[in-house]
Amino acid sequence: MKDIFDYLHEFSTTTTIFRLLLSFLFGGMIGMERGRRGRAAGFRTHILVCMGSAMTVMTGLFAVNTLNMDSDPLRIGAQVISGIGFLGVGTILVTGRTHVKGLTTAAGLWTTAAIGLAVGIGFYIAAFLCAVISMLTIVFLNRFENAIVGKNRNIDLYIEITDAEKANEVVDIICEPRYRILKMEICPARSGIINSIGIEATLQLTKDMDKRIIIREIAGISNISFAIESM
Repeated sequence: MKDIFDYLHEFSTTTTIFRLLLSFLFGGMIGMERGRRGRAAGFRTHILVCMGSAMTVMTGLFAVNTLNMDSDPLRIGAQVISGIGFLGVGTILVTGRTHVKGLTTAAGLWTTAAIGLAVGIGFYIAAFLCAVISMLTIVFLNRFENAIVGKNRNIDLYIEITDAEKANEVVDIICEPRYRILKMEICPARSGIINSIGIEATLQLTKDMDKRIIIREIAGISNISFAIESM
């Protein structure tokens, strides 16, 4: 067994293939969960990030070990960590004044890149443990987080009032304790309909409140033409 591990730490065609396949596996493990949830960066993206990171660091090793170039083999791989930020930014979406989505996916991409670098350099144990812990974090800790901090959550709504003169009446109804308005602003009507006016509001929902039911309730209030979650 020790001989096998020693061989896998060498740099050769066989170990290159092994490392690429391993990075494919680890990237797919994390990407599968993200893809199942319909995230911007899913199964294929995580695989490509992990394999690309492994390939980058192996290119540095090839330059030193095979081409005998006087260079730091980790210099190329170091650029991956900063470069992955461009992909991460593309997965982050601000859906309202108080909501940011995609941070977990962006962090997953960054971690996947680090796993790929570890595989490429031959640090298999750390890569394996990091991949497993990342999977457990993404899959299981999500439920734990919802149980702990998910008791109260905020949603941003856009509400359009059909008659600007009725705005005060509508605001009085919306400001009832049931809806827990945290902030509210009057804005131009998005529909462009004459005499209509818009309201942008942030509501706090308790754990037992269904977001869709609350939105339908507000949309059914007299003089409100529609209510939608702000994006």
